[in-house]
Order: sequence, then structure tokens, then C-alpha cells
Amino acid sequence: MAAARKPGRPSLIQVAELSGVSVKTASRALSGEPRVAEVTRSRVRSVADQLGYRPNGVARELRRGAATSTLVGLLIGDLANPFYARLAGGLERELRSHGLQLVIASTDEDPRRERRLADVLLERRVRALVIASTAAEHAHFADEQRHGIPFVFVDRPAVNLAADSVLFDNRDGARQVGRHLVGLGHRRIGVVGDLSRLSTHRDRVTGFARAMREAGRPDWAEYLIENAHDVPAAERVIRDLLRRVPAPTALFTMNNLITHGALRALRGHPTPPALVGFDDIDLGEVLGISVVTHDPVDMGRRAAELLLGRLDGEAGPPRRVVLPTRLLPRGSGERPPGRADAR
Repeated sequence: MAAARKPGRPSLIQVAELSGVSVKTASRALSGEPRVAEVTRSRVRSVADQLGYRPNGVARELRRGAATSTLVGLLIGDLANPFYARLAGGLERELRSHGLQLVIASTDEDPRRERRLADVLLERRVRALVIASTAAEHAHFADEQRHGIPFVFVDRPAVNLAADSVLFDNRDGARQVGRHLVGLGHRRIGVVGDLSRLSTHRDRVTGFARAMREAGRPDWAEYLIENAHDVPAAERVIRDLLRRVPAPTALFTMNNLITHGALRALRGHPTPPALVGFDDIDLGEVLGISVVTHDPVDMGRRAAELLLGRLDGEAGPPRRVVLPTRLLPRGSGERPPGRADAR
């Protein structure tokens, strides 16, 4: 009894056999070469449609002598994070207009997974890689650069690799928050941050610390909490912060997921502290959440411009684009402390 055939993607050989032509003729018919009779071309395409055959674009380009495909890889920390969705949108629109397609993969902020995914994309001959990296260093990409693969780092810069980058001015944005809250009279400010190994987190802590030094508040770090990477963790540590005696009168949440966790923790709170988040959030304007705002779409677009320039042969040292950040008051961050707390 013959073994059942496992389902799989139809091959060009199957298309040729069912069309009654050679593999070479089938390939020419599907690629639109003029030397194939119209009746043969029609028959081959009809069979391909019936089988659901799709040509291997990468293999076709390699046969033609091209070293790479038309794909560009994007590695991000979390597919569910709206920040990355906006960044990818700006990048994809710019690449699409130049005949390139974007392939997105999530690292889950795991450096080992990031390395594996990068290797997979490079094996598939992507034209370039755009990375919001969670790794501590990137020297292992140097060989790929020497073979002509451009790298652009977004949100977090490359370490030990000469590569272009597009970043936000995280230090200035956090400094604006510190000066804003101190100016309202807050002395105990709970600062809740992301993974301590991430450069974005470190830069935001540095900017906030500068504002505290300028205000003569050297003890601010007593209310600093790090490694609150997701919404449940942020909710948990913020509830703990609010149970302290004395409790903070203001909160600075250092990314959009932490701000979501704060909103959960503050739900039903009789006297909620002032709240300022870094990164805008969905419905932030409706809910009146004060934030440090920036433009992830523009970050993606700028990354595409750098990448396209390198693909067009632009040489020279790495370029570093730093995009502005701006404090956007909406109400939640403008609550002053009580009289006793302000003293």
C-alpha cells in the first residue's frame, strides 16, 4: 500500500509535468519571457493557478546573479506594542515606494532570540536589517557589513559596531518630566523604568537624575524601580510604591506599557498621584494622560532614508539621527501635591 503523500507547496516540476512541457519552458512561461508560445504560456499559468504554485522569488533572483532579495528585515521587541507598530508603518511605507518589502520579527527582548532571528533573515538574503536591539553589543554583525549588508539601529544604538542609528532624545524628555514635577512642588516622585540593561532606560534615568540634581534633590532614587518590563509587572510594583509610608505624590512611568500598568494600579484610588508617562498611549488624549511625546512613524521613515542611501552606495562614517521629544501636559501630570506633602 502506497504511503500517503504529505501535503506541501507545489513545485515547478509538478507544474511542468501537468502542463506537458519541460521545467525550463514552465519557468520561462511563468516569468513572462517572450520566447514562449502564447498557448503554452496560458496552459502553464492555468496549471500553476490550479495547483496554487507560487515561484520562489529569492531563488529566482539568485539564479539571475543577484546577491540578495528585495526583502528588508525589521527586528523589534514586541509585536503587540503600538510604538513598534507605528515605527514599522513609517519604515514600510518608505521602503514600499522603492520596491522593497518589509519582514518583521519579534525578539521578545531576548538577546539570544535576536541573534537567531537575525541569522535566519540574513540566510534568506535580506537586503538590509533594521534593529530595535535588546543585545548588549553587536560586533558579530561586522562580517555581514563587509559583505554589503546595511544595518540601521532604531530606538537603541549599536554597540561595538559602526552602524547608522535613529534615536529619540530620551535624556531631554526625562529631564523635562523631572523639572515639570519639581516645579509643581513634588518631592517624592516614583520613577518606574524598563529593563535596566536597555539604553533607552539608562538614558531616561540619566535625564531625570540631572533634573533632580539641578533641583537639589539628591535622594530621589529612593523611589526608583527598575525592570518593570510589562503591564502586570508595572501594576504590581506601582501598587507597592503607593503602599510606602510616605507614598510618592507623583509617578514618572518610563514607557507606554508601564503607563498602562500605572493606570490599572491607580484605578479607584481615592487620591491618585500626578502621572507623567514616556511615550504616548492609545486614548491618552481622551483620558487626559500627560506624556513625553515623539514620532515613531518619523523614526521609521528616517531609518528607511538612511538604509536606502546605503543601498544606493553612500559611504562614509555612521550617521546618528536624534529626534526631539516634548512634554505634553494633559492633566494627569499637573496635579500638585497636598500641602503637607509639598513641605
